[in-house]
Amino acid sequence: MPEIYRSGLHSGSANPVPAAIAAFRRTMSMGEVNFAQAEDVRLETTRARLSNVLKRHGELTEKLSRDSDKTVFERLQREFEAAHASQTQEICLDGEQWNDGLLATVRERVHMEAERKATQLQGDAATMAILPFQEKITYKVGNKMICCLDGARIGVQYETSFAGEPCELFHCVLESKSFLEKMTVIEHTIPFFLPIREVENDYLSSNAMKFIDHVGELLQSYVDRREQVRLIKELYGNQIGELYCSLPYHMIEFVIADFDCKVTVSLRYADLVSTLPSTISVLAWPMQQPKRLRTGLLPINRNLGNQLIPSRLVHAEDALRSMSLPEAFADIVLSMPQTLKEIFPEQSP
Repeated sequence: MPEIYRSGLHSGSANPVPAAIAAFRRTMSMGEVNFAQAEDVRLETTRARLSNVLKRHGELTEKLSRDSDKTVFERLQREFEAAHASQTQEICLDGEQWNDGLLATVRERVHMEAERKATQLQGDAATMAILPFQEKITYKVGNKMICCLDGARIGVQYETSFAGEPCELFHCVLESKSFLEKMTVIEHTIPFFLPIREVENDYLSSNAMKFIDHVGELLQSYVDRREQVRLIKELYGNQIGELYCSLPYHMIEFVIADFDCKVTVSLRYADLVSTLPSTISVLAWPMQQPKRLRTGLLPINRNLGNQLIPSRLVHAEDALRSMSLPEAFADIVLSMPQTLKEIFPEQSP
């Protein structure tokens, strides 16, 4: 038996073992606190660096795309306005009227107009005389305007909106060299982070109508997600501590900072045509670890020692899953004080 135990047993002095264990526990507790503090410092440093990178990335993206995209947009917008001004008829289509047969008609008109222009340039009056009169028709399909452009091209203009108010216009120009060749996208003003080329490869050669419709869904959904974020910044900016978004706004994270604890919100959208998130996480981080957590609000991880343990806010997650982001934010903020009081009763005044 070690000497320390022998002396304690035979001399009648106080047993030093409990004191040694208590000292060891105090040392371990201090170590855990120091480790947690070091982890917090590293996380804050990483967060600050990420914020700086995202800021520089946004500035660079805007700088790279501003001038060239603006030039292309202005030129195409003039073309579409000229086509619309010179139209002899505008046809609004609904439901089954928008089909592959109509698109084939548009392609035929494009080629006939290209033939007329070529004949006119050659100065062949005899041929011009026998060519049938060609109406200039534009077609309206929902938020899309489809028209014939010079050079055997089909123009599609997309009108986006949010909450009933118009937003940006986007353009996509398809080239149709002949009926024997597939159409191709030769120009567009669609944001570079939306997968226009992937959609072209998947649909344009086999189903041009589906391609046109899907691009419209991508654009409208992107504008919806972006405008929802813009609106919460405009309405609740003083309650949002940090906010990070991907370029297509299909990944969104922010902190609600107007309470006694830190509430983090993370949203992921299943695809780029979704306007409601599919994966949602809302966590409340206490300022100090509560002595107990109520049933159904268990810690995310029980093995974190003395580190602060967040609790899921299920009501907030349900709101974000079923409402638009501004509506859900208002609902969450309204119910937050009572929710936090129930979760962290020790921190309530």
